Amino acid sequence: MNLGAGREISIKELSEKIAGLCGFKGSLDWDPTKPDGQPRRSLDVSRAKKLLGWSASTPLEEGLRRTIDWYRGQSTRSR
Repeated sequence: MNLGAGREISIKELSEKIAGLCGFKGSLDWDPTKPDGQPRRSLDVSRAKKLLGWSASTPLEEGLRRTIDWYRGQSTRSR
């Protein structure tokens, strides 16, 4: 069952959002001669809505920020 917002986002846009939220100062380089894989993602969330009555309530950027904060908290605990 797919869980998500059901809105499309390009892989490039998602990568740039994550890099920005992580404070990444480098560059993301894209090789247009090797476009293998999906250029964008969008989940069909109708099954979750139908069977569970569930729909996303957290905006993507907030969810990414919370996930990054959680991950950073986990990595400092394991040291």
